[in-house]
Amino acid sequence: MRSLELFGGAGGLAIATARAGFEHEAVIEWDRNACDTLRLNAQSGFGHADNWKIIEGDIIAHDFAQYQGRVEFVSGGPPCQPFSLGGNHLGQDDHRNMFPQAVRAIREIRPKAFIFENVRGLLRKTFANYYSYIILQLRFPDIKVRGDEEWTDHIARLEKFATSGKHAGLRYNVVYRLLNAADYGVPQHRWRVLIVGVRSDLAIEFSMPDKTHEEGALLHDQWVSGEYWERHRVARKDRPPMPRDARAKLTRLDGFWRETMLRPWRTVRDAIADLPKVASGRSCPKTANHYLNPGARSYAGHTGSALDEPAKALKAGDHGVPGGENTLRLPDGSVRYFSIRECARIQTFPDEWRFASSWTESMRQLGNAVPVLLGEAVAKPLRETIVKSDHVIQRLKLAASRHPR
Repeated sequence: MRSLELFGGAGGLAIATARAGFEHEAVIEWDRNACDTLRLNAQSGFGHADNWKIIEGDIIAHDFAQYQGRVEFVSGGPPCQPFSLGGNHLGQDDHRNMFPQAVRAIREIRPKAFIFENVRGLLRKTFANYYSYIILQLRFPDIKVRGDEEWTDHIARLEKFATSGKHAGLRYNVVYRLLNAADYGVPQHRWRVLIVGVRSDLAIEFSMPDKTHEEGALLHDQWVSGEYWERHRVARKDRPPMPRDARAKLTRLDGFWRETMLRPWRTVRDAIADLPKVASGRSCPKTANHYLNPGARSYAGHTGSALDEPAKALKAGDHGVPGGENTLRLPDGSVRYFSIRECARIQTFPDEWRFASSWTESMRQLGNAVPVLLGEAVAKPLRETIVKSDHVIQRLKLAASRHPR
């Protein structure tokens, strides 16, 4: 099923949707450094990217109509800075707000389905009305803004169409949910808003996937069975003390059989334990992007990620990594920066995927990326649902041709 990836970034969602079975007609991204990463992997023959057409440029000037009839699926993560908790909070007034372009892409391509993702800051009360506006535009993408019409007037028109039920044009059934990547096998607490739309004429039913991993199972493996420490060959004397709240959480699990639990949350140790050990300021020649930048420090509010829990959300900053956000807190209390490769593991990028830029720039790309496993968890069942629907439609058409009225 042919697809188009918008706002490609470092490739997290593009890899996820490719793994799910979508074939990218093109991947569009305006940032040169991110495009360098995409091109590096496409040119090196990475399995999912070797046939990608990488388009570097401003999406505002891109002609999406050329893909109509060829592309059946669109995905992407519009820049999150306008809605990020760490940004300037300008929302719809930020020139980087690209949701209007995402809507334009859907209007001009008319795909069977789409997936867009963004930060949970989009759900803040400050942006509640604008978020409703985004969803309504995606539901009725061909009801365009009139001239210099304000978005507040446009949303009023969209609401009338939504409540009247009389709109006969292009329409999508849209669902959305806030998901924690840790609940889907990502070794990181990373909350993302996932928005999925399916063209209404296809009569496809879709719901967001159930979580596959949970905290309770991790706590059981660590503090009841000890399987976690045995798997990592951590001697009893070297194990950290049980966290204060772990016992209370385990108590709430009484009455549940171990077999009924989901899989354990994955931890930082799970993600990086098998990577070669390197000294601060050194790199590993056998492992791409595995360099330990020196100078990490810990201070109030920036204490780093614990080794035996899912990592804190990786962050991207205008001038490199904000202090302490992308550091690892070791059992002895010391901290160090994660390497690029370790961050890639935490974001569930394949080890074959390489980053073309400096440590600071690569960390920025990773801090803005979608965890591959989270994207795949949503994209895979969506594609399976679409394919199943296509098969049903084909069978109905075949039956109608054999038994015309």
